[in-house]
Amino acid sequence: MKSLLETGVHFGHQTKRWNPKMKKYIYGAKHGIYIIDLQKTVRLFREAYSFVRDLVASGEKILFVGTKKQASESIVEAATRCGMGYVSERWLGGSLTNFKTISKSIKKLKELEEMKNTGIYQAVSKKEMIELEKERIRLERYFGGLKNMDKHPAAIYVVDPRKERIAVNEAKIMGIPLVGLVDTNCDPDLIDYIIPGNDDAIRAIKLITSKIADAVIEGKQFAIDRESGKTEPIVPMAQDPETDESEEIDIMSDHKDKTKT
Repeated sequence: MKSLLETGVHFGHQTKRWNPKMKKYIYGAKHGIYIIDLQKTVRLFREAYSFVRDLVASGEKILFVGTKKQASESIVEAATRCGMGYVSERWLGGSLTNFKTISKSIKKLKELEEMKNTGIYQAVSKKEMIELEKERIRLERYFGGLKNMDKHPAAIYVVDPRKERIAVNEAKIMGIPLVGLVDTNCDPDLIDYIIPGNDDAIRAIKLITSKIADAVIEGKQFAIDRESGKTEPIVPMAQDPETDESEEIDIMSDHKDKTKT
């Protein structure tokens, strides 16, 4: 709980900018800002963590999505650390619903990378080499995080479903479960595993996103252990003293990082 407070996860949007469907996740309001009920955040986060961990343990992959400037760095860092795909730039329409076309762009990117790495670039004219490199850079920007995705992800983790509404809509069409960091101005009904929290503060986003990456890593380790003959069942996420739901906290008091930066 302490880390959630310190990173400002409990700060929602201004009271005039909210979605009434988020009412049950709100503790109160202070200085015109909604305060999110962190005890509910902790409980729901545990559910999301377990879902991601178990999914990855079964051999599936998830996709990290966050294209707003406050989220992009954390998305790349977390996804790279746990070996999953990501979208940190603009979500291109059809990334899920028209995956065959997206796959062609990913294939082209891999071909250009191979050409560069094997020295084929040197065998073409300087003008052609410049054009090939421009195309490689363009494709890397939009598809670099998807290079290892050979099929639809089994789930998507998204920061700010309101911002990523195109990705969310495509996931719904394709029947792909969504895990999301959801602020007080979002529609929680769109997300299967909601994590109520500040989706604008960099530190808050980094904390939650990093923990989702931890769930992926734990799931991968379980899969490895199972293959090596260790068959201990997955146990529920351990309760950390910092996240004890019975702990008396004052989330209405002033804390650092209360501005959405």
